[in-house]
Amino acid sequence: MAAELRWNDAHNIAIALTDRFPQQNPLEVRFTDLHRYVTELPVFVDDPQASNEAKLEAIQMAWHEEWQDRTVGPSS
Repeated sequence: MAAELRWNDAHNIAIALTDRFPQQNPLEVRFTDLHRYVTELPVFVDDPQASNEAKLEAIQMAWHEEWQDRTVGPSS
């Protein structure tokens, strides 16, 4: 994983969130909570105010894909 994470690192953030919250269905997470989860990651270094709905949605979708791969297996 990257040494530092920024808002545009959706895939690497998704990996970190799946590691941190392995049982959490990402589609059940509110954006306010997602924002907090991301900014609380130890390697997150970006400006917390630089997020927006599109960035959070990209992270949520990447997280959902990573979560599904780990819980159900990769889709065909």
